[in-house]
Amino acid sequence: MKTFSLTGHAALVTGSSQGIGFAAASALREAGAKVVFHGLQARPENIPSDSSYVSHDLMQPDAPARLVAEAFKAQPNLDTLVCNAGSFFDTPFLEMTRERWDKTLQLNLSATYFVVQEFARRLVAAKRAGSICITTSTNGLQAEADSTAYDTSKGALVMLIRSLAVSLGDHGIRVNGIAPGLIKTPLTSVWIETRADDLLAHYKKKILLGRIGAPEDCAGAVVFLCSPAASYVTGEILTIDGGLTVQQIGKM
Repeated sequence: MKTFSLTGHAALVTGSSQGIGFAAASALREAGAKVVFHGLQARPENIPSDSSYVSHDLMQPDAPARLVAEAFKAQPNLDTLVCNAGSFFDTPFLEMTRERWDKTLQLNLSATYFVVQEFARRLVAAKRAGSICITTSTNGLQAEADSTAYDTSKGALVMLIRSLAVSLGDHGIRVNGIAPGLIKTPLTSVWIETRADDLLAHYKKKILLGRIGAPEDCAGAVVFLCSPAASYVTGEILTIDGGLTVQQIGKM
């Protein structure tokens, strides 16, 4: 279906060296887009040789501006942005430190806000329409134990998606998001593997589709939201959790 094609488009995907970001960037590339990958480390071997890669630590205040500038240098016709970079630094609430709180909000929320701002400024100046997709989480919709800073950051992204859709709609820039549930990534693998006999078993009973998600399960939603197929969709968030948040109790 041609409306799902991204041929002629170019995308920057933050946090795309692994996990959900890599799956999303690969899917955008498969749909025809020129993709600029991004990560914290030097260029990983898994990045396609014909795609650009930029390395920036988004914990640094000036990183959003430098990242976007390099991405536009690599792909001057950039019109698509996927903000996926984020991480988890929580400990139980009574043990949380200001340092961990600040790290969480800086990476998950502030970096996203200012990457979008830099990207949008360039599109508006060029009078170019575009699409933005932000990765939030089901943690932005439902709280989880020992996850206060992470939940707060992801909840803030839910409202940021809606607020940015309002602010950028007049410029022809759509803003949407995805809210993944429990997805097996390098970030969650250790937790998943160490809880296979108790909490993970409970999750599998609560997830309607009966399995933990894979990064690729999120990729199609990103392609849809960034493609012409979603040209009349903005301010929306697609939950990708296998039905985890649909029922209250789950199977006994």
